[in-house]
Amino acid sequence: MQKQEKIVQMFDSIAPTYDITNRILSFGIDKSWRKRAVDFVLEKYSHHSINIADIACGTGDMISLWDKRAKLINIVIKSIAGIDPSKGMLEVARKKFIKNEKVRLECAYADNTGLESDWADIISISYGIRNVSEREKALCEFNRVLKNGGYLLVLEFTKRSKKGFMANLRDFYLLKMLPKIGGFISKNKNAYEYLPQSIENFLDKEQFKSELKKAGFQVEIIRSFSFDICSMFVARKVKELDDFSMLD
Repeated sequence: MQKQEKIVQMFDSIAPTYDITNRILSFGIDKSWRKRAVDFVLEKYSHHSINIADIACGTGDMISLWDKRAKLINIVIKSIAGIDPSKGMLEVARKKFIKNEKVRLECAYADNTGLESDWADIISISYGIRNVSEREKALCEFNRVLKNGGYLLVLEFTKRSKKGFMANLRDFYLLKMLPKIGGFISKNKNAYEYLPQSIENFLDKEQFKSELKKAGFQVEIIRSFSFDICSMFVARKVKELDDFSMLD
């Protein structure tokens, strides 16, 4: 079985307890990270009508935030597309949005979303890009789906380039505490042992910034939340890519 398929199966297995586990493991702070990131990008679209694609949407946390926060500042969202390869995650999400006609959920991978070219004004992916095996192809796909000048928002746990007290504290929590707590709640310890491994196997901020640039994006801001636990990348599409060779 391919690595990507194993990751999808893992998320299928933890889908029923995913929301409550996230809240407990992050002490609820992840909601404030998401909210600040959404508000930052929405400010760029005041008095506009927009389309949004949320990739690796999981159970729909970001979709809910896009919808609620846009209404607060009178931005009209015409359509929100949630894309995720996990049928288990999408099953949970569909129950949340069953009466929301603007939300459509599709089972697809990040590197082949099935969305129309130049459709989205905003693409978001939260804590999902490190789980994408074909990451460079996915970034190229985001370029294709985004309109020229559109924004890509990435929230992620990046690998630390420097060590120190806070880095050691975070690593202790991720390596020692998180698998035990997550495993107890979800009854799947392996899934929550995977999380710190996936962070360690991911990139640091500068490496990911370089990948975004190769994929036709200009990074406008990189911001760290909560002592560098979480990183926000906001990048604007400035170049069309004709094919994947642009990433070589």
